[in-house]
Amino acid sequence: MIVSRAPVRFSLGGGGTDLPSYSSVHGGFLVAAAIDKYIYVSANRRFYDSIRLAYSKTETVDDVDQIEHRIFREALRFTKIERGIELTSVADVPPNSGLGSSSSFTVALLNALHTYQHEFVSSEQLAREACHIEIDVLKAPIGKQDQYIAAYGGITAFTFNPDGSVEIERVPIRPEVLDELESNLLIFYSGVEREAASVLSEQGKSIQKNQDSAVERMHRIKQLGKETQRILSHGNIDSYGELLHEHWMNKRKLASNMTDSTIDEHYEAARKAGAIGGKLMGAGGGGFFMFYATPADRRRVYAALTGRGLKPLRFRFDSTGARIVANVRQS
Repeated sequence: MIVSRAPVRFSLGGGGTDLPSYSSVHGGFLVAAAIDKYIYVSANRRFYDSIRLAYSKTETVDDVDQIEHRIFREALRFTKIERGIELTSVADVPPNSGLGSSSSFTVALLNALHTYQHEFVSSEQLAREACHIEIDVLKAPIGKQDQYIAAYGGITAFTFNPDGSVEIERVPIRPEVLDELESNLLIFYSGVEREAASVLSEQGKSIQKNQDSAVERMHRIKQLGKETQRILSHGNIDSYGELLHEHWMNKRKLASNMTDSTIDEHYEAARKAGAIGGKLMGAGGGGFFMFYATPADRRRVYAALTGRGLKPLRFRFDSTGARIVANVRQS
């Protein structure tokens, strides 16, 4: 039995600039943080020659081509595992919630399959292979942020070059600043699950057409990513809340389905209660909110959002990225 895990992430600044509609022309930059919520994949040799998969549903098939789950199918094809394996996936967070769980799953799955075949792979290889499966093979309208932060972990700055290469740099954040950031961020689940593809597709078209000055907004969002790196490095994190608010004001105009009246009401309620700024994470349209509030206002923001029926998520930052947490081989 092999158990693999990969963390989900928060986009702290610059999120969306990794989308190919922008980064392939202008280059992207963002800061992402892995957190201690994980996607787990277990792999075990199966007595029968068939393939058994267990996730939100169960599949037992005789051939890889018969698998319905697209990522399971393509990862098995990619690693050339054709029979006699059982794979199970469980998650700490719901799907389609803006935390990059699909890419975390792909990274965890590839790590499990490589380990199953006695292969050690680097974080860079895991990220590249996950991007290949999701973007090149499955044609998902996504960027490379989620795969890379799931593989590397930590609080990390990524530069996405127009040629497709990715540069990785750890953000030098002091332990006391890290503790303060964890304390001042409030994460709440909106209760709305949505497929990112529809939001990202419209956003990509808006960027390509420069609709409503979309490219200029993306330029500013990229600059906010660089300001996030500077704020975290220098430790003046109260200004991060103001940056979050500006980020959301730009992001919400990139696609018509990025927000709705209920999401706007939740956001305004948090702001009235004392949150300096916030945003929806991921593509938008639902999923998790991130708000920044000082200790003096934290309880009021918490009470305002729980009073509206939103569910809080407690977290710590993850520093390890993708890893094998158990490897008990059968003889």
